[in-house]
Amino acid sequence: MKRSTVYFSKTITPEKVAELYKLNGKNLSGRVAVKLHSGEKGNQNFLGPEFWRPIVDLVNGTVVECNTAYSGERNTTDKHKKLMSYHGWDKYFGVDILDSEGPDKELDVPNGKRIKKNYVGKNIEKYDSMLVLSHFKGHPMGGYGGAIKQLSIGVASSFGKAYIHVAGEPEKIWTADHDSFLESMADAAGSVIEHFKGDLVYINVMKNMSVDCDCCAVAEDPCMADIGILVSDDPIAIDRACLDLVYASNDPGRDHLIERIESLNGVHTIEAAAALGYGSTDYELICVQ
Repeated sequence: MKRSTVYFSKTITPEKVAELYKLNGKNLSGRVAVKLHSGEKGNQNFLGPEFWRPIVDLVNGTVVECNTAYSGERNTTDKHKKLMSYHGWDKYFGVDILDSEGPDKELDVPNGKRIKKNYVGKNIEKYDSMLVLSHFKGHPMGGYGGAIKQLSIGVASSFGKAYIHVAGEPEKIWTADHDSFLESMADAAGSVIEHFKGDLVYINVMKNMSVDCDCCAVAEDPCMADIGILVSDDPIAIDRACLDLVYASNDPGRDHLIERIESLNGVHTIEAAAALGYGSTDYELICVQ
């Protein structure tokens, strides 16, 4: 597999996100779904609509989300829509909860190591391409959250999220083998790429990097300094580049984030995804002022 390209800038502004997207050179076609994290109520670290507005406007996209599999303010469509309005998403953008109405759409995962089906919101059928906006940070279950997690857990329906967590064995809810869960995320992500026939672009923003996810109502404050923005066509390369930038940092808070990532074997998600062949850990980082 050829070396992937990842564009990187230390400058973190909404305008720089749009600039790097243009540099990447891949224009998404047709109706564009913009997958991002709407932010749990109470979370102080997620990236809001004002930050993402220039890039969503640039691609003329619709912000899409899916309901959660756990209790909170995003586990039903009604609550999720209210929270998205509270956070201001519908002030600027069209908003679509992909699994707002059943039944889910089943995506085949023929080469999946752990799961052979991925369950996503049926509204995904309305879109021709996807822009995946990820706030890179730690995560209390995956070790880290980036592009692969957005493609998998992020795009999965409420049922689909639980299905990935249990590696396709619902009787093992919350008790499934951890590496099997990480491998299931890699499997699920590949099915979304296949659904869009590769017409996706990924943007990871390394800002407000807490060890906790934006899904946490009570999250730790960021533990290390902001690093930058990355853009790529390759979800594996962009996540690998983010991890490499964390390890290369001399910020005193990096050890706390690395401990979270390593304690949950976060890199295994990247390894499992690379084994499936829909991206590469071999990349060239192109730095932009």
